[in-house]
Amino acid sequence: MHLANTIFLILVIVSGLSTLGVLFAGLFSMARGPTNSLERARASNKLMWWRVRLQILTLVFILLWWATKT
Repeated sequence: MHLANTIFLILVIVSGLSTLGVLFAGLFSMARGPTNSLERARASNKLMWWRVRLQILTLVFILLWWATKT
């Protein structure tokens, strides 16, 4: 296995787990607190955008990992 392939595989795993962590943080954030709180809505929105960004990053790492495979 090439070094770049190994590095991208590790980055895929780390970014995927980070995405999962932000997803669960968003779920727990929505599950607690008052339902119509503006602060909660802003926190939920911020977590959603972080999750989307991490998903895009994970997809980029997957493509790079796939491209370095021989």
